[in-house]
Amino acid sequence: MTLEVMSEEERRGLSWSEGRAALAGDLSVARGRLDASARVVTLRNSARHAGADAVVDLAVGTGWDLGSVRIRTDATGHAFAGARGRMDYIEAGVSASYAYGPLYATAGVIGAPSQRAIGGSNVHVYASANSGIPGTPLTVLGEIGHSSGSVRDPARVERLRPGGSYTNWRLGLEHRRDRLTIGVDYVGTDVSRSGTIGRFADRRNAGDRIVGRAQFSF
Repeated sequence: MTLEVMSEEERRGLSWSEGRAALAGDLSVARGRLDASARVVTLRNSARHAGADAVVDLAVGTGWDLGSVRIRTDATGHAFAGARGRMDYIEAGVSASYAYGPLYATAGVIGAPSQRAIGGSNVHVYASANSGIPGTPLTVLGEIGHSSGSVRDPARVERLRPGGSYTNWRLGLEHRRDRLTIGVDYVGTDVSRSGTIGRFADRRNAGDRIVGRAQFSF
């Protein structure tokens, strides 16, 4: 179980909490090769999610080793509390991870089938890596991703893909001590702020910025 406070709830370079501070709690269980988790995050009346006050992410997944590569698949449902209308959606992903010394690298794809809540389908392809800095309690991490998909409702597509498709990036540093992790990330996207502003776009919270976070594990 973990509790986390962050300067904003950021996912794939987009703010889910109006660029404002958020709280989150996670709980996970495992049985054999199957695991499940639940995460609750405050969203602060998010315009991106039709005024939602919070999101509950329910996930189930499994993983196995293929030689020196770790393969993982999972499915996640996102339920939005306090939203105006039905904004819930589901997605599933597969990833491959490889460790070499202190370096841990992952590449994967997360796809959401066409759904009314997100105005079409969504495909997010990403690559990430993290590495402990020898002789220190610090970990450096980086990620790059690209989101695309089909369009049925241009306004609702703006929730997950402002501008129709975009690229996001992250560069961060973490300090871990016992059960406490403190991190700071530079995140950004190539989303243009000058495009048509839809009611779900929230483009003002999609630019380059610094995000801070602190997490405590029980």
